[in-house]
Amino acid sequence: MTQTRRLAAILAADVAGYSRLMGADEEGTLAALKAIRRELGDPKVKEHRGRIVKTTGDGLLIEFASVVDAVRCAVEVQEGMAERNAEVPQEKRIEFRIGINLGDIIRDGRDIFGDGVNIAARLEALAEPGGICVSQVVHGQVRDKLDLAFEDTGEQQVKNIARPVHVWRVRLGIKPAVSASVPLALPDKPSIAVLPFQNLSSDPEQEYFTDGMVEEITTALSRFPSLFVIARNSSFAYKGRAIDVRQVARELGVRYTLEGSVRKAGSRVRITGQLIDTASGAHIWAERFDGSLDDIFDLQDQVASSVAGAIEPRLRLAESDRARRKPTGSLDAHNLYMRAEAEGYKRTRESLAEAVRLLYRALELDPEYSLAMARIGSWRVYQRSRGWIPPAGPQVEEAIRLARQALAAGRDDPRVLEMAGAALAWLANECETGLAAIDQAIALNPNLALAFSHRALLLNKLGRFEEAIVAAERAIRLSPQDPAAYVSYQALAIAHLAVGRYEEGLPWADRAIRNNAGAVALQLKLSLLGHLGRLDEARECLRLLREINPAPKITPASRSGWGSAAPAAPVIEGLRLAGVPEA
Repeated sequence: MTQTRRLAAILAADVAGYSRLMGADEEGTLAALKAIRRELGDPKVKEHRGRIVKTTGDGLLIEFASVVDAVRCAVEVQEGMAERNAEVPQEKRIEFRIGINLGDIIRDGRDIFGDGVNIAARLEALAEPGGICVSQVVHGQVRDKLDLAFEDTGEQQVKNIARPVHVWRVRLGIKPAVSASVPLALPDKPSIAVLPFQNLSSDPEQEYFTDGMVEEITTALSRFPSLFVIARNSSFAYKGRAIDVRQVARELGVRYTLEGSVRKAGSRVRITGQLIDTASGAHIWAERFDGSLDDIFDLQDQVASSVAGAIEPRLRLAESDRARRKPTGSLDAHNLYMRAEAEGYKRTRESLAEAVRLLYRALELDPEYSLAMARIGSWRVYQRSRGWIPPAGPQVEEAIRLARQALAAGRDDPRVLEMAGAALAWLANECETGLAAIDQAIALNPNLALAFSHRALLLNKLGRFEEAIVAAERAIRLSPQDPAAYVSYQALAIAHLAVGRYEEGLPWADRAIRNNAGAVALQLKLSLLGHLGRLDEARECLRLLREINPAPKITPASRSGWGSAAPAAPVIEGLRLAGVPEA
């Protein structure tokens, strides 16, 4: 059998206290382990593109092409096990210890060998039950790409490994602090961030309802042209954290924050809100709103209007005739839409499929629900970009049809215009139509960050690079902590590359890589490095790209693919200069 050597991420896992568990209940333990593999372990490994190399009685060895996938898989498995064990007595719990390393391995048939494997096994032994330990190289690769906190345990001398191993422990259940940065300057008009509200309902499943309520209030506030409103994605970076409002003010560049809670019981809803001046920490407004689900849209508008009035009283008169438009007459359809949003923001293959399914259910209840139609189009764009649906076929054709229908019906809703316009631009290649819709969305809502992101990408495609830079920078300012900011970072890297400003484009490509770790961002960086003649760095970038695509090549398909998002010629030329081979 031929042996091959290559770089891989290795995950080693074993069952803590396996002998004790087997001694107490052999049949029950084996049955439980099989159920865990079938219901949790194997699906997660498949989802994150891993390969189970071998199993022992109490252990697993798994290989991944991407170290990010390996760590994500480990975290989701351990979180899943914690949920399964929540009501199991301590002495009967099955808990895994996991170690992850990135290193050189030798593949012999289906088996793998080498120090890369051995170190993963030693890291596993250092992990606590239910815990994960990773090597220094793994930590360096994922620390800026995953929303995880780590504990540095220093160098450890481990069995049969000559050199000490620097070990990091993943701190499960703890979010990393939002990185300190230079405070953003305050805009020239009142600025506000609507922070995630507390769900005070007895049912934790109602979290989606609370998040959806916050998103609707954010959207309502965004329609006030005299306000500067931070996008939902950046505000939700603080979900689940106890954060000083002064820190939020520095990191988002806002004067005010809105905090609150939602309690839903039966058909009744109570929304409480408090507006805080971040400069002084003073509460300048607080109010409680009670109503029924039948009045939910009016309640949302009351909160938005009251906040705007507290910030700048003249806005009450200036916006007194603002239309209080309900997005749908069906509250059940709206509820399904909010559930779909909660699923979609998880950004996994399964969650996006579930989001689309929920949106179709909403359309069954209200066939004229233009927001649901447009959102199906936008999620299909994301699914296709990830290769989760075919590039053409019934799903794409149906999304295009719904986007056209949404655009015709929802011309006064900026969210509909932005999502439907982007869907037509990227799925149907109707760039001018898409750009016109997105520009109309911005005219209606100048705080819509994602519209500026899509505008930047479309302007790049149309060759209007300087305008693209302005649009991308505006998107970043409106949503400085956005997990989806890589779209704007990539747009900036593309625009600077296209006009030959390679040094200026490089930091944006790096930020896109840290934010998303996708192949597109790596290829952009590789092209920029090729143009700059920095070939040593290009080789390292190419090595990282091969973790995602083992054999990257310049092909006719790649040329046409780049033409859909960027000027193909300079990107391809940079890749060629960086050493990417022709097909």
